[in-house]
Amino acid sequence: MKFQVLSLIQHAPHPLTAAVRPAAERFQDVLALAEAAEALGFDAFAVGERHAGAFLSSSPTVVLGAIAARTRRIKLLTGVTVLAILDPVRVAEDYATLDQLAAGRLELVIGKGAEAGHFSLYGLDEERQWDLQAEKYELLRRLWREEGVDWEGEFRPPLKNVTTVPRPFAGPPNVWHGSATSLHSTELAARHGDPLFTANAIQPREAYVRLVAHYRERFAAHGHDPAKARVAAGSGGLLLADTAEEAISRYRELYEASVRQNFKPHLAGKAGYNTPFATIEEAIKEGPQLIGSPQQVVDKLLGFHASYRHDLQSISVDGFGLPRGEQLELLQRFAEEVLPVVRREAPTTLWEDGGESGEE
Repeated sequence: MKFQVLSLIQHAPHPLTAAVRPAAERFQDVLALAEAAEALGFDAFAVGERHAGAFLSSSPTVVLGAIAARTRRIKLLTGVTVLAILDPVRVAEDYATLDQLAAGRLELVIGKGAEAGHFSLYGLDEERQWDLQAEKYELLRRLWREEGVDWEGEFRPPLKNVTTVPRPFAGPPNVWHGSATSLHSTELAARHGDPLFTANAIQPREAYVRLVAHYRERFAAHGHDPAKARVAAGSGGLLLADTAEEAISRYRELYEASVRQNFKPHLAGKAGYNTPFATIEEAIKEGPQLIGSPQQVVDKLLGFHASYRHDLQSISVDGFGLPRGEQLELLQRFAEEVLPVVRREAPTTLWEDGGESGEE
């Protein structure tokens, strides 16, 4: 299995102290994490995109550009690029520029986003989110594959003989489709033979199993080789300790305060917004959170793999308000005690044969 580190660049008050770190410090945290991830042997680093809520990730291309300048090997991903609210022409330009700066290390993860507020912020109708996503992805595909594009659609003015510049570094970057709650994303990924990135972050595992199964079924139905159906999975945050008992004692108050802080009452009952795992014991036993001893985390990751048969696993260490030093310690311990075991038990050929665009 391959591993990536993801940051959404959260900027909420600390769940226990209510202290708010300066924005500049949070950005430096993320740069330090990315450099550490490369040094520790992780395969990818991802930056999210949020335009509403307590996040600093409204400009992931800028942050990933800074990371590209500080790294040489590690893949650079998004988590996710909120394509449904963006102009595909600008997306094609910005991310091709980043791909050039990173010498072809970029891969995109697209989605309609997990914050309901961003549609109104950009003057768009949330009810049309899946129509927006599908049309804009079709245009993005063409812009990265063709020159002199003529195009007409519903959500932006027509294009006549358009060639976006710069061109990507070595052909179109690989595009994953973020999947959290809806079959629309799995269908779009399957139709084009693209890989799927299941959120695996808030809901019970069964919900994500259903989405992955639908993706694999539709991937084959659209005539693609089932062996090329790549899947990645997220997780709900990492907290490691020597034993389960120590993890519970050390992190109970922090974890449960984080759940309360992130609860969205106006979205209660809507899938994908509020975790049902309110206590740390529930999170350890049934949730997607990676909390406990290294062996517990290994077992949970291998359980994910049994459910999803995925190739890429994402982890996060900066979502609970831990100081930078503790984030880096968690990352190092995971790299030393968890990552090698899971890689050995769940091998993959992802990124070992030139990139795999998913096209046939």
